[in-house]
Amino acid sequence: MFASDIDAACKEMYLLNYKCDRFEGDIRKVDPSSIPPFDVLCAGFPCQPFSKAGSQKGFTDSERGDLFHYILRIIDSHPEVKYLVIENVPNLANKQADWWNRISGDLKNRNFIFTEHPLILSPSNFGIPQIRERVYILGINQAIKNENVLTNGFIHVDDLHLENEFRELELFDAWSILDKNVSSDYVISEEKELVLHAWDEFRNLTGIRTIGFPIWVNSFGLGITDEDAFLNSKIADVKVVDLPKWKLSYVLKNRNLYLQNKLHIDEWVKKFSITSRSKLLQKFEWNCGDSVHSLKDTIIQIRQSGVRAKKPTAFPSLVAMDNTPIIWDRNLKHYRKITPKEASRLQSFRVDIHFPGSDSTIYSQLGNSVNVDVIKLLSSRLFSLGK
Repeated sequence: MFASDIDAACKEMYLLNYKCDRFEGDIRKVDPSSIPPFDVLCAGFPCQPFSKAGSQKGFTDSERGDLFHYILRIIDSHPEVKYLVIENVPNLANKQADWWNRISGDLKNRNFIFTEHPLILSPSNFGIPQIRERVYILGINQAIKNENVLTNGFIHVDDLHLENEFRELELFDAWSILDKNVSSDYVISEEKELVLHAWDEFRNLTGIRTIGFPIWVNSFGLGITDEDAFLNSKIADVKVVDLPKWKLSYVLKNRNLYLQNKLHIDEWVKKFSITSRSKLLQKFEWNCGDSVHSLKDTIIQIRQSGVRAKKPTAFPSLVAMDNTPIIWDRNLKHYRKITPKEASRLQSFRVDIHFPGSDSTIYSQLGNSVNVDVIKLLSSRLFSLGK
């Protein structure tokens, strides 16, 4: 078996857990003809050029956007390849039709039948408590296709018979991946925990238990009584009246919320010294409706956009950067990050898998990984379409 990854930590993890005849770093430096014959090509070329959070330069990204071409070079050097399993972010198919059309054309020119439309799936579709939409491109060599099933030159969703595997997640299903006895090393900082308690208390102020828009403390107009003065005050060096319409709408909702609850909010700001906290801790989103009542029953992320609370049906997508989900641990009686072991469960790795290195390195690897069970299911259905 041949494998390639430019990340040294990934190489160490891979060689520690899997039988691999040859492991290389940068695939661009590998002569594709030197790779031993193989049947299945699995690839996840870099998503940053195609991601909503990235440059969105696609194939024109000179640093990472051309990696798909190296997949094609390998296919060109190995006509014996039977199956393709390729993964990327949904934006690859959603953003620009020419990205998908280019990939489709390249695979068709190499005698592969592939999924007619982008196959966008999340582990949460299959009862795994993580929302992680990815586009999957499945391909089969024309020479080995089952002609009784694949009749018109494409793989259709119905050909994969996935419908029997779908399962709806329910409230608190996310807790199924949590351990009961976790080290206090994963407890968040005192300041962050204090702010989470503060936001939980904020929700219980008169009339604002369920919040349907982002709360931005810097949009309250603290200490400003005159409305003209407020409209001409600045947020991030821009006058309120000059803000884009969508942002102005949120600012005015925050201002109205403040005016209706001024006494309570002023006391709350003073009690928790909210205005002295970092800007991201002064922002809050409640995405749970009225299905849960306490922040302690939610899944929390502290992002650049602020503190976000979500229903405990499924965890948000793990990411490579340090943005690990936070939960309330009833045994520790503190908020804590989920552990690498718990994050590994979200990616459906087997229980005896071993990740060397620091926690941050492990979180990064898991954030870059595909979900094992999803890939296993799709691959098995793909293989069943061969002769």
